[in-house]
Amino acid sequence: MDKFSFLNAAHSQFIEDLYQQYLKFPDSIEPSWKAFFQGFDFALEMYGDDSGITVQQLATQAITSGNVPQNIEKEFKVINLIYDYRRRGHLFTKTNPVRERRTYTPDLSIENYGLSREDLSTVFNCAIETGMKGPATLADIIVHLEKIYCNSIGVEYMHINNVEEKKFIKEWLHKDENRPILSASEKREILHKLNQAVAFENYLHTKFVGQKRFSLEGGESLIPALDQLISRSSVHGVDEVILGMAHRGRLNVLTNVFQKSYKQIFSEFEGKEFEEDVFSGDVKYHLGASKKITTAAGEEVRINLVPNPSHLETVAALVQGISRAKIDNVFEGDSKKVLPIVIHGDAAIAGQGLVYEVAQMMTLEGYKTGGTVHIVVNNQVGFTTNYLDARSSVYCTDIAKVTDSPVMHVNDDDVEAVVHAIRFAADYRNRFGKDVYIDLLGYRKYGHNEGDEPRFTQPNLYKIIAKHPNPREIYKKKLKDEGVVSDAVLAEMEQQFKELLDENFEAAKEIEINTMAVFMEDDWKSYKRGNIEEIYANYPTGFDVEKLKELAVKISTLPSNKKFINKISRLFEARVKMVENNALDWAMGELLAYATLLIEGSNVRISGEDVERGTFSHRHAVVKTEDSEEEYIPLKQVSNQKFDVYNSLLSEYGVLGFDYGYAMASPNTLTIWEAQFGDFVNGAQIIIDQYLVAAEEKWKVQNGLVMLLPHGFEGQGAEHSSARLERFLELCANHNIFVANCTTPANYFHLLRRQMKFPFRKPLVVMTPKSLLRHPKVVSSVEELANGSFQPVIDDASADPKKVEKLVFCSGKLYYELLAKKEELNDEKVALVRLEQLYPLDNLRINEILEKYNNRKEFVWAQEEPENMGAWTFMLRNFRNQNIQVVSPVSSGTPAPGTHKKFDKNQKGVINGVFGITAENAKLIKPITTVND
Repeated sequence: MDKFSFLNAAHSQFIEDLYQQYLKFPDSIEPSWKAFFQGFDFALEMYGDDSGITVQQLATQAITSGNVPQNIEKEFKVINLIYDYRRRGHLFTKTNPVRERRTYTPDLSIENYGLSREDLSTVFNCAIETGMKGPATLADIIVHLEKIYCNSIGVEYMHINNVEEKKFIKEWLHKDENRPILSASEKREILHKLNQAVAFENYLHTKFVGQKRFSLEGGESLIPALDQLISRSSVHGVDEVILGMAHRGRLNVLTNVFQKSYKQIFSEFEGKEFEEDVFSGDVKYHLGASKKITTAAGEEVRINLVPNPSHLETVAALVQGISRAKIDNVFEGDSKKVLPIVIHGDAAIAGQGLVYEVAQMMTLEGYKTGGTVHIVVNNQVGFTTNYLDARSSVYCTDIAKVTDSPVMHVNDDDVEAVVHAIRFAADYRNRFGKDVYIDLLGYRKYGHNEGDEPRFTQPNLYKIIAKHPNPREIYKKKLKDEGVVSDAVLAEMEQQFKELLDENFEAAKEIEINTMAVFMEDDWKSYKRGNIEEIYANYPTGFDVEKLKELAVKISTLPSNKKFINKISRLFEARVKMVENNALDWAMGELLAYATLLIEGSNVRISGEDVERGTFSHRHAVVKTEDSEEEYIPLKQVSNQKFDVYNSLLSEYGVLGFDYGYAMASPNTLTIWEAQFGDFVNGAQIIIDQYLVAAEEKWKVQNGLVMLLPHGFEGQGAEHSSARLERFLELCANHNIFVANCTTPANYFHLLRRQMKFPFRKPLVVMTPKSLLRHPKVVSSVEELANGSFQPVIDDASADPKKVEKLVFCSGKLYYELLAKKEELNDEKVALVRLEQLYPLDNLRINEILEKYNNRKEFVWAQEEPENMGAWTFMLRNFRNQNIQVVSPVSSGTPAPGTHKKFDKNQKGVINGVFGITAENAKLIKPITTVND
């Protein structure tokens, strides 16, 4: 028959070999063969003693006759039915509380499998494949399968390739027919958490009418779900939880999971100001929290809710970074001690590209966290967009298939099913260290926010929702019917909670000023917020000169018992000669900064595209042997401190978010993200705008992340010239970040070391060079590294103030081009001053220099970026009373021209313009005078 046509051309010995493979590795063979052998095994168990048939005989019979015995054939058909319940049963579940499910064909009717109603009373051995204890009738098998795969939980796991994982999931589902067995006390505890969730939202709706709160109503089962997830994970050994979520339901999570006082939440609704003027604060549904709690299982767990903005999925990357920092630096590499949880919206998880970037981190060496539990609060609408318009995939969670992760789709109205799915997530993650997805199918009771009218766009859906009971009422009725709780107990529970809320509501009115809790305060207790004096202080960043030389030789000497390619061997030999010749290049300055910090007890982490060798092959922090490609990392040989360097996945947004999160939880680690080219940072602009420059002001969150952005105009076109310095400078305020553009290895050495010497932490953005990495003049002596500190401003040592008529400020690579021209012209009238730190400006030192060159006739800012880019407008704001001029290329819509010839004209024009030569293609603006503020 056609069903077994795959046998027709088969050789019986081949079939026997395939059968033996099936016995050892059942999931390694093609599905139709697997179904055939499964049916054969069940048939042998039922009929084998009488028939004595072997697999070869069965194969031969099938080949020659085109048929198999009817009893065996029907076992095959039932096996196929079972297989499809596992593979497609999730399409036919009762998981949607307010909508009719979409229709999929063919369905799981037995007629679609060549079976009939007459077969319902037939006993089939393959029942044991479903977890039943023995042979059962087809009718009983179907009832059993419906309970497991088509009730309140829909399971997707057949896409997983790992045999052990699939077996674990299958056995987990078979137990108790995929339903939880709960004691009366467990049921009452679930009801208690559900009551908290529902009553809190109702109370806010009554007391703060029309105010935005992004209600959890319609998804309240999230609260008992989180409670259960944390509790069960604590039994598995989790000591710390890192939770990230967007705004919907956040207030409920803050109060009923993180135990933030109701009084504090109510006071935030009253709009009380925060206690310090420097903190602008943020809306209440963006704030974070950290808390130690004791779970229902009696375990003490530290839980952290990461603050985040309305860019919904950004926090997912931070959760991974924070979790990895904890794993690395607190729990000695044990990922089972930390549980990352990310709560998504259905529209966001399907629509935001960052989700894919983060998903791909799951097993990567530099980014893995031992598995994340993803929970989707599925409202079935994104703002006003229906789910059918929000994605092309069947489910919003189809990203799970990329990483072979299981998914459970659960009816949010069935809170016990939600608890069951959550327990599965905890168990699976603990066992396999992989991501798992829980899709909570609920609804959104009101519009996108409480002032929105959802009936504008979903009138029929909201007619249903208006009449639909909330999950608490549904569960109350269930427990009453079961005799678990009485009306009196229910009434008392609700009354007590209302009285508690009333009491906190009145107390909130007495609060005059809000106190903002510090996220992860315990991790930051040794650090304080930097005041003005500390920010501008001159921190000693030198290192003993003899020890520095020893370190330099050590990290530049390859092991003699390993063979490296000739270029690497020569490069490291050249580094040793640099030490001997006392002329260290950029890479040596950088590597020695890391080495000395490691010696002093700090950790170092660097990640980004190509950071191991460096995009421009300057760093070579990781080298590989020629034969086996074994990695050798010189900096790991200098200290027991952690030095980690990882080539990242091809991602800016996700990886920068990860590394920002890592730095958020690891103040004793010099955490660095490097862009392959500086302009690639454009792809991570949300992390910069919402976190890097704003987090301290919004959330009191410090962060010492270093961003290395290759920047410099070398004729590589519009894309690979500019790291968009102007964007960072326009975001600078209130001493929120440091922005630098260094010109010497020594100053770069001191800059990196200063980052760890601060008693506080602030992000550092560095415009790093490309052509200067090997420039003959860009060298420093060992003594320059050993002595002194970072210089925010470098004066022109060769200039005679009495002769200088034109004072030129500049930064970065352009300085060396201007210097070459000055030397060529032997021009004593021009002084070239380098601003190595562009923000905050060292105004004290700058004023000294301005006073020093008081004979000047012109004051110029020179830049290679077009006039509307670079640092010019920032300089104009800061030197508005100094009659400052600019020499730059003319304004442009792109950072640089696409041809080298045009670039060369622009660059020469700027250089010539500085020295008063006809400035072709350069714009020399006459002095601009502004009045004082």
